[in-house]
Amino acid sequence: MSVRELDFLAALTEALSPSGYEEAAARVFREHLRPTADTLETSVLGSVHALLKGRQADGLSVLLAGHIDQVGFQVAYISEEGFLNLVPVGDIDPAVLPGKRLEVHTASGLLYGVIGRKPVHIYEYEEEAYPKTIPLHELFLDVGLDGDEARRRIAIGDPVVYGTRFTEFGDGLAYAQAFDDKVGAWLTARVLEEVKAAGGAAGDVWAVGTVQEEICYRGGQTSAYAIDPDLSITLEVGGTQDHPFADKKFGRDFKLGQGPIIARGPNVNPVLFDLLVAAAKKEDVPYQVAAMPFADGTDASVIQLIKGGKPTALVSVPLRYMHTPVEVIDLKDLDRTVQLLTRFILDLDPATDFTPTLANRKERS
Repeated sequence: MSVRELDFLAALTEALSPSGYEEAAARVFREHLRPTADTLETSVLGSVHALLKGRQADGLSVLLAGHIDQVGFQVAYISEEGFLNLVPVGDIDPAVLPGKRLEVHTASGLLYGVIGRKPVHIYEYEEEAYPKTIPLHELFLDVGLDGDEARRRIAIGDPVVYGTRFTEFGDGLAYAQAFDDKVGAWLTARVLEEVKAAGGAAGDVWAVGTVQEEICYRGGQTSAYAIDPDLSITLEVGGTQDHPFADKKFGRDFKLGQGPIIARGPNVNPVLFDLLVAAAKKEDVPYQVAAMPFADGTDASVIQLIKGGKPTALVSVPLRYMHTPVEVIDLKDLDRTVQLLTRFILDLDPATDFTPTLANRKERS
């Protein structure tokens, strides 16, 4: 991975973007793709659509979707003493919050704060049973200001995010606060670059940074409806079980460094799944398969149902510690995913029939 590509990934993860506040991440995404895309547009919801035009009139159009929003918080209340109460944007585990550094993004600039709570020895003294997890409403953000100054500088609804910076560590790993799903948006851009470098695809290729995925997939649904592609691949992260106390009995034994995760199930078109596996084998890219017997909780779950239905797939990068301040990936998995998807797009036959039939599956077996 080049320095430019690493810098792009770092800039995406560090750009403020809780659902509904994605403008900074959208700007990073747009500027990186400006030299590559034939057209760039931003939807009224805030999703970014980058188009690389195809070479043939009959080529199949492909939508690559990765969401640029992240979980975070909003300021809900400012006490007389200047402490902030927060409400979550997306799914937040309160157990990871005490003692963490957070950033409050205000109209007048950035403020730092730390999550506080009742001290442990007070709990032990006052409570018969010490709670393992303190609920969010019993936590508070200390920004070091008195009540008057806090209310002057901070507004109700201001966005708040973790203070983690993109950091490489260990043997080819990295951690950041928002790999979910900045890596998906990064992948869409990188694949568009690689397809262009290879001379383009038969059909149009769209790299789309969607918004508001963490609060019910709104950007993915509206962008797919507007673009109306022939097929779509959602690029996401998939939780690993390669750490202590992980439960592997549900068939989701994913590991960092073992390649992208290709979902299989009713949310994934079976012909499209076969073609992705074939591309991985052709490029000698290691891959993992996820049994997905339900709507998958990503943009793919709504894109599949756009208009008359779209052939849809889900490809994910293995991730540890999802929705925490220290999400961890193996950088090799990113490069391998780019390699797989680029090969899939370059080899895509305009005559492919994605109708799920036994005949179509046998032709590819």
